[in-house]
Amino acid sequence: MRIVDGIVWQPDNAHADPRGDWDKLGAHELIVQWTAVDGISFVPGAGLREAPRMPDWERIGQERWARNVIVGLAGRFDEAAARANAAQLFIESMRLAEVRPPVHVTGYYFPVEIDPTWQSASALRTMLDALPRPLWISVYDRANVGGAAIADWLDQWLPRDVGVLLQDGCGVYAREPGVAREYADQLAAKLGRARVRIIAEAFRPQVGGGFRPATVDELKPQIDAYRGYKTYLFDGPHYVSADLVQGLVDAYRRQPATH
Repeated sequence: MRIVDGIVWQPDNAHADPRGDWDKLGAHELIVQWTAVDGISFVPGAGLREAPRMPDWERIGQERWARNVIVGLAGRFDEAAARANAAQLFIESMRLAEVRPPVHVTGYYFPVEIDPTWQSASALRTMLDALPRPLWISVYDRANVGGAAIADWLDQWLPRDVGVLLQDGCGVYAREPGVAREYADQLAAKLGRARVRIIAEAFRPQVGGGFRPATVDELKPQIDAYRGYKTYLFDGPHYVSADLVQGLVDAYRRQPATH
């Protein structure tokens, strides 16, 4: 059963050893949010300070949900810091690309998230030109300018061979799944469908602050809306538990077959 194509994993010290049964959802591709964050590396040999807990990349690469891996490069937890230090992140990313983990790498991701409020984002172009291929960036819409406007903006400066991971915004109630689908369609119309994939946010705001996992009833409409696009759940280790996986599997098994 192919419910989603993959999951995202955002490594941190508490989630350095990802384990799950996401392959039950059909997940076969892993997007690693970053392999270094705030100057601390989760892979050896990059010339950066190493994390106190290093992932078992050999084991991860043998998981069915990680048959293909898009390797995130250097990032920052704080978005403003990431944008302000993009040039430094580019330098760190080039080092990380040389010491890629022992997994089946199908692409790279430069994890400085982009939205139209970042007026100098086009300065990334020379950095993106130099990073290894296939290459992906992620995009979201904080200002609600709409998918067509974002597509036109990206088309002005994004290298033609760089793909876009669209963050759907459902996790923070920024938009409904149907509207996120319209964004994807508008991006695909301008950039080409092969360059557009969707990140389905598998979390929701939690009373009192922070986030909680989405429920089956919350997440299934997102997945349904994105049919035809490669879709990844953000993120597996933090939010997509075995119970949520089984709940989704059961929900799709109960669904009448469509012909």
